[in-house]
Amino acid sequence: MHGTVILDGDGQVLRPAIIWCDQRGEEQCGWLNRTVGARRLLELTCNPALTNFTLIKLLWMREHQPHIWSRVRHVLLPKDYVRFCLSGEYAIDVAEASGTLLLDVAGRRWSQELLGEIGLNAKLLPEVFESPEICARISPQAARLTGLAAGTPIVAGAGDQAAGAVGMGITRPGTVSATIGTSGVVFAATDRPALDPKGRLHTFCHAIPDRWHVMGVTQAAGLSLRWLRDLFSAESGSEPWSYERMTEEAAAAPPGADGALWAPYLMGERAPHMDPNIRAGLVGLAASHTRAHVIRAVMEGVAFSLRDSLTIFSELNVPVEKIRLGGGGARSPVWRQIQANVYSRRVEIIAAEEGAAFGAAILAGVGAGIWAGVDDACDQAIHVAEDIPCQPHVAKLMNQRYRDYQRLYPALHSLHATPAQDKSHA
Repeated sequence: MHGTVILDGDGQVLRPAIIWCDQRGEEQCGWLNRTVGARRLLELTCNPALTNFTLIKLLWMREHQPHIWSRVRHVLLPKDYVRFCLSGEYAIDVAEASGTLLLDVAGRRWSQELLGEIGLNAKLLPEVFESPEICARISPQAARLTGLAAGTPIVAGAGDQAAGAVGMGITRPGTVSATIGTSGVVFAATDRPALDPKGRLHTFCHAIPDRWHVMGVTQAAGLSLRWLRDLFSAESGSEPWSYERMTEEAAAAPPGADGALWAPYLMGERAPHMDPNIRAGLVGLAASHTRAHVIRAVMEGVAFSLRDSLTIFSELNVPVEKIRLGGGGARSPVWRQIQANVYSRRVEIIAAEEGAAFGAAILAGVGAGIWAGVDDACDQAIHVAEDIPCQPHVAKLMNQRYRDYQRLYPALHSLHATPAQDKSHA
């Protein structure tokens, strides 16, 4: 999601794509807020200016690489470039387009008003489709290269989070997903654009027509554990540790990690702080702490960060009746139990582990007429494999540790804020 692929008039790529987590556009975020206004941007797109979003990367290129920008005729996101290669068609779905910061999310169309205010030509953008809608077909050239039949229909699809939500059955209000991949995402379907007036969450179109979702993102969720794994492996000079070995070791440490706390801000943070400059912190260490304590603290810190988004859901009256776990974090029994205790709720694991790929297949099936709609497809294809109850005595401790965790961001912000940020928080 949010990646930026730019093409010339012949469909040739002009520069390497800028990926979702790139932070280079902080100055462009400031320019956009001054030019359009932060409040007005929320009204137009339902989202604040963030370095992750596609528009910010385009503004950076326009300012810093004018010799390339002058040749741009088409802007696509990575999966949509794959579709272009397969079909020759320029298209995007409403869920993915929501993350460009160029979509009128409530109206499910490009924001002509925003495009006019920032001087961006609407002709650069692909046509917008609903996710299960057929938008292209396999070209004869792609058929020769791939073995797929020419004319095979291609649905618009969705970005990984919306597709993953479909693959987990997160289609109606009340069921929420908490996914730990490289980033971490808490995702809730809504029947209206549930706008956070403080801009702490993303409000996007869902992959289901006439439905939306709210989403809170932790930048470095599974990335935190990978960073720790690579650090341990580098120190020992050995092969990279397995995640199974790490999580087994974490199970030996008690809940709460004897006071150790991890703030997972290795790449800045999105929800709820929207702060690209904040940095991670591992605090509360004593000589008695072991490697197992540190691993457990990192896993708990990621779960605390995801709980931040659940807290905002409550403020916005977004119902949370069920929580389903996904991503690599859902494969670890230890991390599953940590999440159940941190969220103080029973959590579910579904039978299919393919996540976004499974959701994309469901969307394709709906587009091909195999199912009448996405809800029907999920009712038939999604099955819960396991329930993990929270442990009340541990959940009580986790509530206390979460309050401690909430004190970390202000302390770290005071260390890492730029002078301009300090002034804005005064």
